[in-house]
Amino acid sequence: MSETSTRTSTRTRTAVVTGSSSGIGLDIARAFLAAGANVVLNGRDADRLAKAAAGLGHPERTAWVAGTIADRATGETLVRTALDRFGGLDVLVNNAGTFAPRPFTDVTEEELDGFLTHNLKGTYLTTQAFVRAAREQGRGGSIVNIGTVLVDHGLAGYPASAPVVSKAGVHGLTTSLAAELAADGIRVNLVAPGIIRTPLHAGADVDSFGGLALLDRVGEVSEISEAVLYLADAEFVTGHALRVDGGHVTGRA
Repeated sequence: MSETSTRTSTRTRTAVVTGSSSGIGLDIARAFLAAGANVVLNGRDADRLAKAAAGLGHPERTAWVAGTIADRATGETLVRTALDRFGGLDVLVNNAGTFAPRPFTDVTEEELDGFLTHNLKGTYLTTQAFVRAAREQGRGGSIVNIGTVLVDHGLAGYPASAPVVSKAGVHGLTTSLAAELAADGIRVNLVAPGIIRTPLHAGADVDSFGGLALLDRVGEVSEISEAVLYLADAEFVTGHALRVDGGHVTGRA
């Protein structure tokens, strides 16, 4: 095992998961706790986040920080909380973000700025805080970003240029940082979900989208969590975008 491994038999690793008060982020936090890790959760609504953290159990291995990642101070507080509460940090999962369809010519400048700020800028700033701390620790680390398969395969019936272009920036950031941070033992990868059953689709017949994938179904949040945990542990994988989409990009059923 390398000296910069994020796994160790002598200490409990710590993961920071942004956007973890519900949906994919909450399940990722649950998966890390089940694997024995400490977890620092994040979300914009303090009450909702506190309830989510309480529902996970394991209060001795759970902390949370309310705030938007679009604010640099939120990322810095997440890192400081991990260091102060658990004595270190090992994994950052950049899950927080926003996504909503809108025809291209209907997108306002304010809406475009919102997607770029919350999806790309927020991920960028939070990652900066993590990398500074990881370098100071000197034992490497793992960053897993959450993108989207719509970067590689658009849908005519689902116009979402503004959020997709912001997520494309996250895909590009993953590739660039994998090269830049390799010398520090920091691996940077990305999970690109297809259509997943989450609160994002509340009120919609999400299963009707199953036919867009070769496996003829939508994904579950647990399947994204499994991919994130794999990349967090995969010591010879960096700069990789792992599609978890049931074959959405490859073809259609």
